[in-house]
Amino acid sequence: MRNLVIKPGEVTLSMLRTIAKHHVPITLDPSAYRRIDLSKRLVDNVIEEGKPVYSINTGFGALAKVRIPPHQFAKLQRNIVLSHATGVGRFLDDDIVRLIMLLKINALAQGYSGVRREIIDFLITLYNNEVYPCIPEKGSVGASGDLAPLSHLALPIIGAGQVRVHGILCDSKPELKKIGLKPMDLEPKEGLALLNGTQVSTALAIRGLLRAEECFAGAVVAGAMTVDAFKGSSTPFDPDIQKVRRQKGQIDVAKVYINLLKDSAIRASHAGDHDERVQDPYSIRCMPQVMGACLDHIRFSADIFLREANAVTDNPLVMLDTGEIKSGGNFHAEPVAMAADSLALAIAEIGNMSERRIAMLIDSKISGLPAFLVKDAGVNSGFMIAHVTAAALASENKCLAHPASVDSIPTSANQEDHVSMATYGARRLNEMGSNTANIVGIELLAAAQGMDFHKPLKTSKSLQAAVKLIRAQVSHYDEDHYFAPDIRIATRLVEGGSFLPFVGRSLLPSLYS
Repeated sequence: MRNLVIKPGEVTLSMLRTIAKHHVPITLDPSAYRRIDLSKRLVDNVIEEGKPVYSINTGFGALAKVRIPPHQFAKLQRNIVLSHATGVGRFLDDDIVRLIMLLKINALAQGYSGVRREIIDFLITLYNNEVYPCIPEKGSVGASGDLAPLSHLALPIIGAGQVRVHGILCDSKPELKKIGLKPMDLEPKEGLALLNGTQVSTALAIRGLLRAEECFAGAVVAGAMTVDAFKGSSTPFDPDIQKVRRQKGQIDVAKVYINLLKDSAIRASHAGDHDERVQDPYSIRCMPQVMGACLDHIRFSADIFLREANAVTDNPLVMLDTGEIKSGGNFHAEPVAMAADSLALAIAEIGNMSERRIAMLIDSKISGLPAFLVKDAGVNSGFMIAHVTAAALASENKCLAHPASVDSIPTSANQEDHVSMATYGARRLNEMGSNTANIVGIELLAAAQGMDFHKPLKTSKSLQAAVKLIRAQVSHYDEDHYFAPDIRIATRLVEGGSFLPFVGRSLLPSLYS
């Protein structure tokens, strides 16, 4: 496989989508090494001058006033990695760790961190050989950076900790030897540069963003299928209605609904009928407004996350232009935390609307379809409890959507007295995305079932293709059977991005960036 060339500070969302989905070998643009070397040289010069500089010849956090003698510099950097590796909980999945490693490489390689090129090359070798540091998912408050989880990322560099190789947990030292690496002694600033930064929060947020996009695409397709199953009106998608609202997301998504429903024979059969329903329920009629708002939030969050993916967020920073080392607060992950909260709302609402459409389809009094979408209802329960599952997941997401960024708790003897909680805020996005993917999966099955009852009338060519994807693996629900495997299959289609092509490359950030 051809290596992906990383130009520091120029990572794109489409690159991150590719890396999250599967391992792609990477190479650092050779031009980056000049700044890396100059940055390290500046740190060495400061040490020779003997001036107190945070983390280079001082302690950390609340111990910043403690001066460290030169003979203990290496021990200081090693100790910070060991002492800060306090994460708990299950280890993050390989796709998340790949993103974390790439983001850390991208940040260090910009030449503001004062580390040796060998440190960056070490991480690249680990990455390319699929030797992933074991990083516990819990233990970071999102300021001062993701200290605990990034310490676990750094452990293999000093020959400590565990790694995961093709799903197997191993001690790091033997695995380093297999790929031609030896543990390194960290030099001044290198330990803190490795474990200070927002790369864990950002990687989790980006993975959550990709899940949100997959859920969004699946829900748009499912919603369009439900319109046909319900014999709903397409008037609410009319461009004139969207134009006067002036909301870009709404305008854009309404166009997708129109294209998906174009030339549907089911729609045509209903167009001239007398219908007692003057207006459709909001879960159909207001899809452009709600899903458009969700799209706007997805795009907003994507912009924040992409900027953070290309940011330098350790501390202090080595400024080559002025020859200074400056201490600030780029490690504070508030931008990620607030954007993650915004994205959480979108993920929850995508699921909420989808659950409401499922409820509508199974209610024969509203939908006009067989009760619970099955023949011989009573003997068969059909989609009754599948909807209960969707309702449970939608309600769970409402709790998870509570803003994380409004919470703060002081740490490090009140030196770090305001924190972002970005790591949790980003991590819960993946659980929420999984919940919503299951809800949308159930709607896809329900809508396909409803459309089957309108045969021999056919839906649009686009939606026929969507139904074909589903029916290739899940048959029409003729009578009650073990239902959970059907839901898992439909959910995998959503999570696998099978419906992204249906909404077009210009709609979602990771497809056009």
